[in-house]
Amino acid sequence: MPVQTLPATEAISRLATFDAIIDARTEDEHALDHVPGAVNWPTLDNLQRIEIGTMYKQVNPFEAKKRGAALSARNIAAHIEREVIDKPRGWRPLVYCWRGGNRSGALATILGAIGFQVTLIEGGYKAWRAALVEDLERLAPTLHYRVICGPTGSGKTRLLHALAAEGAQVLDLEGLACHRSSVLGHLPGQPQPSQKHFDSLLWARLKGFDPARVVYVESESKKVGNLRVPDALMDAMRSSPCVDLQLPDNERVGLLLEDYDFFVQDPDHFCSRLQALAELRGREVVNGWVEQIRAGRTPEVVLDLLLQHYDPMYAASIRRNFVQYGQAIVCALPDRSAASMGQAARALVSSSG
Repeated sequence: MPVQTLPATEAISRLATFDAIIDARTEDEHALDHVPGAVNWPTLDNLQRIEIGTMYKQVNPFEAKKRGAALSARNIAAHIEREVIDKPRGWRPLVYCWRGGNRSGALATILGAIGFQVTLIEGGYKAWRAALVEDLERLAPTLHYRVICGPTGSGKTRLLHALAAEGAQVLDLEGLACHRSSVLGHLPGQPQPSQKHFDSLLWARLKGFDPARVVYVESESKKVGNLRVPDALMDAMRSSPCVDLQLPDNERVGLLLEDYDFFVQDPDHFCSRLQALAELRGREVVNGWVEQIRAGRTPEVVLDLLLQHYDPMYAASIRRNFVQYGQAIVCALPDRSAASMGQAARALVSSSG
């Protein structure tokens, strides 16, 4: 059956019509970013691609193509034996590689020769990425956001989770970015995704929302760790209605000690991370915090960090950037318990219809 091609701008809206999305690039390329939902069937694996590229430059293109064809045929045969034998005739895969060239073309040709209706993304991942960025810019302003504001430790992320449990639409930027969005926000053992993959995760989440319903999101800055929030999304968030989440200081300290338990368990790591604040707060202040931590007075340090560092910075930033913060709905909780978060979530969902 002839292989069809589909422009990336059309593939954006038709992903759900395919039975499988197949990424024919290497494992490393796939890990960096891929079309949402794609499975990885490398036509050449990481080492093989390096081998063929080196041969192409150091020997000649003809010899490289022969060797590449042999490796590709062997790999494609393995993919077919592993994944395709049980597929019915009506199975419809969408296939792509970097630029829609040899790697996806070889796989698509063989699948088409079997009799499957195969579609190639025209221009491959490179074209897909450009189409996704364009669609993300278009999509972000079409949704109705309600921004959860509140100083560090007030439980914004916990409230988002409670809202999700109540069936609300929630965009958890920190969850997608694997970072808690502060100088101390790195999560041990959880590397952040690439910027491209973060964009893809965002696009997939926004694409799945009902535009007639509110989307709850936390009041993030333009960067979450090392990742940048797209301008169109940030602009839409900053012009949206706000919720002012408030929690007593002692409850905020308790919440942070729970959420950042790895700092409590590893004081040396906490002291090391605090050095990043030396330029802002001064070496003497940071050294004082380190001494308190080593003396077992971590809660006092957390409170001081909140009152002296995070709260003033957050107050200035939130009023400067979120234009409706002055009219925010006040959500004052007595404590950080799941019951309080759940009650607040239900009230917000009810108020948003």
